[in-house]
This record gives sequence, C-alpha cells and structure tokens, in this order.
Amino acid sequence: MKLPSSIRNWISITGAILAVFNLASILSLMILNTIFGFGGSYIGIFIYLVLPAFMIIGLLLIPIGMRINRKKARKAKSEGRELNWPILDFNNVAVRNASTIFIVGTVFLLIISSIGSYEAFHYTESVEFCGKLCHQVMEPEYVTYHGSSHERVACVECHVGAGAGWYVKSKLSGMYQVYSVLAKKYPKPIPTPIENLRPARETCEECHWPEKFYDRKLRVEHSFLADDNNTEQIVHLQIKTSSKATVHGMEKGIHQHISPDVKIEYKAVDHDRQIIPWVKYTNTKTGESQTYTDGDYPLSQAELDTLETRVMDCLDCHNRPSHNYRVPQNFIDQSMAEGRISKTLPSIKLIAMMALYQEYPTKDSAFAAISSQVREYYELVEPEVLENRTAEVEQAIAEIQDQYAHNFFPLMNVSWKYYPNNVGHMENDGCFRCHNDRHAAESGQVISKDCNLCHNILAQGTPDEMEYSESFEPLEFKHPVDIGDDWKTESCSVCHSALY
Repeated sequence: MKLPSSIRNWISITGAILAVFNLASILSLMILNTIFGFGGSYIGIFIYLVLPAFMIIGLLLIPIGMRINRKKARKAKSEGRELNWPILDFNNVAVRNASTIFIVGTVFLLIISSIGSYEAFHYTESVEFCGKLCHQVMEPEYVTYHGSSHERVACVECHVGAGAGWYVKSKLSGMYQVYSVLAKKYPKPIPTPIENLRPARETCEECHWPEKFYDRKLRVEHSFLADDNNTEQIVHLQIKTSSKATVHGMEKGIHQHISPDVKIEYKAVDHDRQIIPWVKYTNTKTGESQTYTDGDYPLSQAELDTLETRVMDCLDCHNRPSHNYRVPQNFIDQSMAEGRISKTLPSIKLIAMMALYQEYPTKDSAFAAISSQVREYYELVEPEVLENRTAEVEQAIAEIQDQYAHNFFPLMNVSWKYYPNNVGHMENDGCFRCHNDRHAAESGQVISKDCNLCHNILAQGTPDEMEYSESFEPLEFKHPVDIGDDWKTESCSVCHSALY
C-alpha cells in the first residue's frame, strides 16, 4: 500500500519500529505469562507499565516526524511560505491508505491500551505489587502479612479502601514512596502508626461490624518455662469480646469500646501512642461524659490543648492486625505446643531464648549462630542428647531458624522490639495504657485494671495439676514463677518488655 512520502524520515521510522516492537513484546509476554507462568510477579510491571509507555512514545514519534518532514519540504518548495495544517485529499490514494491504516491502527491500539490500563490498575492494587516491587523495604510487611489472619484480604482493602478519592491519595503517596526507595531515603524501620491512614470505620468495619458483637472466645494458652524440663503451663481464658446479659444486668465486653453508643477519645504524648494521659468517655445516647487523667503524667490544660485528640477505633487496640512481629517466647511456645519443637528436649526453651535475644546483622549470620549455639549447648551440657536424638535437635534448629525468618528482618531493623502490639498487656502496656487504676475522673472513678473486665480464667496449671473454676466463676491468676503479689501492682511489661 502506498504511504505518504512524509513518513520517510528517521524519526517516524524509529517511532514505528519502537511501537511495533513494544506491542509485539507486550503480546508475547502476556502469552508466556498466561500459559507458562513466565516472569513471576515482576512481569506485570513490564507488561502493563513499562512497555506500554515506550509504545506510546513510539506512536507519538510517527506524527511528529511526519510533521517535521512536511514543514521542511514545504519550505523548500514554496519559497518560505508555510502551511499550518496539511491538506487531506481523500481523492489521493496515498492519503486514503494512510488514513485507513491510521484509523484502524488507532482503534486497535486504543482497545489494547484500554485493556492494558485496566490490567495496570488491578496490578498496582495487587498484593504482589505492594509487597514485592520494593522487596527489601516491604519484605517484613509482606512476610508477616502471609502469616496473618488477613492473608486473603488484599493490602488495598485496608490501606486504601473503596472510592476514587482515597485511590488518588494512595497513588500520590506511592510516588513519594517510589522516590524514597530509589534514592534510599526510607527510614529503617518504617515508623508507625502510619500518618493519614484511612479511618478504621471505613475499612475494618466493612467486615467487622461493631453492631454485631462476637460471641465470647475460649483461648487455651500453652507456655513453657526456661528451665531444664521446659515446664508447661496451661491457661484457659474466656475472652469477653461481646456483651452478656446476666442476673446482675448487662456485662459489657471488650468491643464496647467501639460501640455506636459510645465515643472514647484520648490524647497521647508520644508518636507511638503508648503514653496516654487523658481519656474522655461519652455516652452518645444520653450525652453523659466523663474525663479521666493519669496522675503519673500531670499536664496542664494548655499542654493538653497542644495534643491531638483521637477518637478510639479498631486500630487503637488491633494496631498490628496483619503485620505482627511476634515475641520469641511466644512463637517458640507455639512451636513447642504444636510439636514442631520437641518439648522433651532438655532446656530447649532456654537455649532458644539465649539465641533469639541476641542481635544479628543478617539472617544468614542469625541462622549460623542459632545452629552453632544449640549444638554447642548440648555438646557441653547434654552430649547424650546430641548423640541419641540428633533428628529432634536438627528439627528444633530448623524451626527456630524458620520462626526467626518470619519475625526478624535485620536489613530493615525490624522485629518485635520496634513495633508495640496493643492487643493484651504482656510485652507492651496495651490495655494498661488506660486500664491502670491511675486514670481518674473528678468524681473519683478510675479506669479499672481488674483482669476480669476483659477475660476470665477458667482453668490453669500444669498438665498434671490443673485447677478448674466452678460454675464459671473466674480463678485468680497464679504466676508460673513465685513473685508474690507483684503481678497485681506492676504492669506485665515491667518484666516482659521488649526492651529486655
């Protein structure tokens, strides 16, 4: 087919080659990825983002080159007279052919680019895009996400949510994040809580309705002491997640904190929201309110006015819903309870704690240290164990290493030490940030620290000597190690803190 002579220039030819080459590359990669799984998660970046950009540049070069070529030709022929627009004469076979090719090609490319744009949108919303594009930076979040109860919920469901407004905000924020990664300007670890995160009422509560309180939950907790016998302790906890009608009236549950009938506001003095000197409770039905202040952190009204007032929502307690870096004793306890580490291996809990409570520059160095420390302990203290139970020792080493890899990320300085978990009150104050018997109102009422507000102990003890409650009356907690009554007056985090 005859084409206009103006297309005979290096700019247009280069653009045509670039467009055709990238279109062929896109189609080829799509076929390879769909049929053979070629390229893994990263291939989508090239198919939907990189190659289409080069294809569009090539298409733009074609008319640009033709325009430049025409202007040069007209200038030479018309003695300096320049026409602003080319004359399209459809009686001319060359013009007709070029127009047909251009129109058909444009429609085809528009369809392809529309599909590509749609796929690009979905790809940028995918878990793989969020977690793997910046592998080292997001590795901690990506790994812990896949070990969480929200593993089947896409990242954007919580971090962005529905609606064009928040989508645009997230993409604008993402542009700066890409720059930070390329320029290596990102902090290690990434600070939390995330600024300007969408309110939980617009994300979490799409699935977790505060109007639908859940039934109370029974949790069976297994823990092991760091002694020669790995003494096992069992606690049966009834978690009061929902309210309950009793002969004494309605007994409120934990989720009463976010009930539509209640509004709880607070002020924190630190960025991590761990020190809370001021709390306000409002009954939204009656308008009745009560303000509590912490006597250990006395602040003037002027000082309080400078602090942000935050309305309590899901994330004030469940602040690590999908990216929880667990404490060593907790994940080792679970591994032992589930049989992945033999609880009959002498002192295995102690050995694991000694290895995991050290700092390592890389995962490889951690793996090597864990392996050598476990073997050295048994070589020196229990040589018969290493000789007769080699398979169990090797399995224990592999499990400790695996759990380390899922909870420690040295390259980003990420571990349980840097990200407090506010569910509970063991390693961090969590509930005790407010429920500490110190927050008092002018009336003298305090925010109680009573354990039975949130849970009842129905049974506790060792497997051989269990104590059970009668008529569902809660038992008083017995600390596995005798520390007297200190557990009643001191916060658990004083001893179990991540700082130790």
